[in-house]
Amino acid sequence: MALILHGTVSDNTAVLSRPNAKPLIINGDISVAQRATSVSGINSTGLDVVDRWGYVIGDAGTWTAERANDGPANNGFPQCFKWDCTTARGTLGANTVMYIRQILEAQDVQLFNIAQSTAKPFTVTFWVRSTKTGTYVCMLNNFTANRHVSKAYTISSSNTWEKKTVSFPADTAGSIGNTNGAGISVNFWVAAGSAHTSGPFQQGWDGVAAANQAGGQVNAADSTSNFFSLTGVQLEVGSFDANSIAPFQYESFGDNFSRCQRYFQKYTQPPLIGSANATNTVARASIGLFPVQMRTAPTAAQSGTFNWFYSNGHQPTSSALAASYTDVDTAEFDITMGQNGMTATHPCSVLQNGSGFLSFSAEI
Repeated sequence: MALILHGTVSDNTAVLSRPNAKPLIINGDISVAQRATSVSGINSTGLDVVDRWGYVIGDAGTWTAERANDGPANNGFPQCFKWDCTTARGTLGANTVMYIRQILEAQDVQLFNIAQSTAKPFTVTFWVRSTKTGTYVCMLNNFTANRHVSKAYTISSSNTWEKKTVSFPADTAGSIGNTNGAGISVNFWVAAGSAHTSGPFQQGWDGVAAANQAGGQVNAADSTSNFFSLTGVQLEVGSFDANSIAPFQYESFGDNFSRCQRYFQKYTQPPLIGSANATNTVARASIGLFPVQMRTAPTAAQSGTFNWFYSNGHQPTSSALAASYTDVDTAEFDITMGQNGMTATHPCSVLQNGSGFLSFSAEI
């Protein structure tokens, strides 16, 4: 069903026309965290806590990231993506970089009409809290055209949840693919060295120039007392202010979780069922159809050990799993057993032993 709201900015009524009623930002309320709810010792780029939310970090100290339960619950967001500084970087290096980001597929941002005379502006709204007050930067990147645009916002009060709304101009001169690859990313800067702040602040779309990305950004990495928290993130088509922006589009947890599974799936009791092959020490098993089609053929990973059952008999635990085939709908594994004697075509199945899991990642 299309979501179509009509009005004008001047009468404080949202003007929103979208062919898809789903939020453009996935997991904007920070409710889904399949990988982990807390990870410490972070000092480099990755995506291993909250679903769909990655980060770029270099020479910015060390951090603990978590899905915390201290969001602005009175405004509908009990959870947030919280970053605690555990090793400070008081004096930034020239190339220091730290921002939190979500990358959207190119095919999902076609409604902005990028590169057309009818191109539409972008508006990002979110809740933010930090111990460090001052100027922060929200940045959009266009991966197809290698272009970016940045806008500043201010955190006025320490350790206080504040709602921010930042509008960006339309991009009539760029380009955008129409694929499942990287399209537009929404980025929230936390710290930036001079290599990212020394040039003119780029508030209109243009080619990526590192020096123009984050002018004026405060150093939120300068103390182990610092934290930076984010939640309630939404991206809308059009130019809005704090009064005219449409309300956050809540999804059920199940719908949000399913959208996240397009990019990552994790199984502590993987539904692997298959049969022994002719080598009598190796079984091949399929996970069946994924509950949600993945963005692309995923990368499979395995941790821990599993108990395998063959012809109603328990086999020794095995950690020797190797993905023999993956595509957007399914995956198959070869499992090396701890003993031989299996008969080809005889069935086998698996149960997790301890804390083992299988995961599939098709992140951008």
